[in-house]
Amino acid sequence: MHEITLNRVSHPKRDFLRIGWAMLLMLPATLPAQSILNISPQQCVWRTGDNPAWAAPNLDETGWQPWQDWKPQFAHPRLWVRCHVDLAPLRDDARPAVQVTLYSAYRLYLDDVPIGAEGDLRDGNSSLDAIRSYPAPASMLATEPATIALRITNRMTLSNSGLFRTITEGPIKLRAGDATLLDGLRARTALAHAAQFVPTAISFGIIGVLAVVLLGLFFNDRGRTELLFLSISCLGLAALRINELASASMLSYSVSAGLVILGSGNIALTVTEVPFFYALARRRIPWPILALLAAMAAAYVPTWMDALAAANQPVWMGALNSQFVRPFSLLTHIVVSFVPFFVFGPWRAIPPRMRALAALCMLWGAADIVWFGVEVTSLPVPGVPNLFARRGLTFLAARAITTVCVLAALLALLFRDQRQVTEERAILAGEMHAAQQVQSMLAPAALDTVPGLRIEAAFHPVREVGGDFYACRILQKNRQRILLGDVSGKGAAAAMTAAVLIGAAQRRDHESPAALLEHLNNVLADMRLGGFATCLCADISADGCLTVANAGHLAPYRNGAEIPIENGLPLGILPESRHLEATCRLAPGDRLTFISDGVVEAQNRQGELFGFDRTRNISTQSAEEIARAAQAHGQEDDITVLTLTFVPAEVAHG
Repeated sequence: MHEITLNRVSHPKRDFLRIGWAMLLMLPATLPAQSILNISPQQCVWRTGDNPAWAAPNLDETGWQPWQDWKPQFAHPRLWVRCHVDLAPLRDDARPAVQVTLYSAYRLYLDDVPIGAEGDLRDGNSSLDAIRSYPAPASMLATEPATIALRITNRMTLSNSGLFRTITEGPIKLRAGDATLLDGLRARTALAHAAQFVPTAISFGIIGVLAVVLLGLFFNDRGRTELLFLSISCLGLAALRINELASASMLSYSVSAGLVILGSGNIALTVTEVPFFYALARRRIPWPILALLAAMAAAYVPTWMDALAAANQPVWMGALNSQFVRPFSLLTHIVVSFVPFFVFGPWRAIPPRMRALAALCMLWGAADIVWFGVEVTSLPVPGVPNLFARRGLTFLAARAITTVCVLAALLALLFRDQRQVTEERAILAGEMHAAQQVQSMLAPAALDTVPGLRIEAAFHPVREVGGDFYACRILQKNRQRILLGDVSGKGAAAAMTAAVLIGAAQRRDHESPAALLEHLNNVLADMRLGGFATCLCADISADGCLTVANAGHLAPYRNGAEIPIENGLPLGILPESRHLEATCRLAPGDRLTFISDGVVEAQNRQGELFGFDRTRNISTQSAEEIARAAQAHGQEDDITVLTLTFVPAEVAHG
């Protein structure tokens, strides 16, 4: 049968006094046993129900049952306990009091007179400070036996975390004596309970602080999700262990608050520990593992139900949790604890740099396997001894030491990796600065333009740097040269090739467009890079004579119509290849548009290309408008657009 936990309660105003009395742990002889009356279960009877008249001292107790026969029942959370005890020995005490140890809400009566209360009788929720003392009026300490009655709303915790549940499953205890001695006993009990959890809580508290640092590193580098997962896992573990210490120390916060911390910590750990292993190994989590993690997180629904509803939760919830949810949760935790042994693959296949991290993750998994294996013995399995009840705290300490060492080493290795990443990014930042300088040469913002022409340029690489390039130069006799090209490939490699071609075109102003292309073709062929480049060179004289040579590039548009020119081989395909020239004369107001193939090859999500028809239809717009239209359709490659307007009238007017 599932056992009920009764909640502890405290008086915050007495905390300072109780801490002082905790020093008496070193001097147990100062708490004489004969001055305290321990009320045994044999002196008490109980029955289910909630009748305020049952506090009367002369009540007929026919039908009441011996207290030692009481068993917690989900179906009957409300009950009364009546104890008969001779309190006459307390008449000489300076501060006579009755002390209650109970993890549930209750009202305390002495001979039908209420002398104390704790918690909310409507749902049974109360404080984790479960040992409280209440003054007993000296006038009521008669020679004949007195009746101490407890009106209880019994709370049964459904937590799937055995330690918190064990702490809150303490039995009801009643004592009577001097309040000073009772407070000393309370302090000694709290300190003794807390001492079992202090080393673990301190260790995981340190891990929690380091986890906050890890979280800061993640926000500085959002791409390293393993830092986020490990940080949340460590914070979850720290919250669980500190919550256990606080509840064992009987701090004054409610059982429901403790369950909220418990449920949040366990869910955080469940949904981040395994993803951390996969993120560290740079592997995707298989859907069966995702489904298992979701089911494990859902297994903490009873914990949240307990936190919200307390004693008012459905009766069937207890049986469901004890017979199905808790066993399922423990067994699945054992299964997922094996994940580190599989996610990193065979040891020989692990890269040398990752082996230390992989070994630590496997050790973490092994510690979890042992811990949950021990916790499984708390289930009522015939023939299996309850190791968790006998040695649970010993295994907790061993697991804590192992886990803390593993996490500390993991954090050290991740900090090392983060430092290396920072250094690599600093190097990359320098390279990107150099790439931006190269880009300014490939696509200059300031265009060298002769009078009588208006030239606009728009350049949008698909990456930080691209393989498109263009140049505008003023030649002798007020001639304008435009060089436009596109190197195969993308990124820095294409940009460096483009930079070589731009450099090779320098000081070639005396050559014709065809001769310049032939020179660039030989340069690229001699480099033997294996790629190629399309390129177009156009010269425009002051009287509007246009001379164009094309090496596989897209033909320019004139007033919305494509100019018919010979299309030669791209540069770098065939050494010593020849290129033909085409000429035409521009009229005042004529508009030329030069584009790279990134415009026509822009592609939307349906796979539809921007195409030549759309390009032709907007070819009379500005360079930036054309480039933006292609980008909006779906950019796949570098986009370059140059527009040129022949306006000799402006020269004459000037």
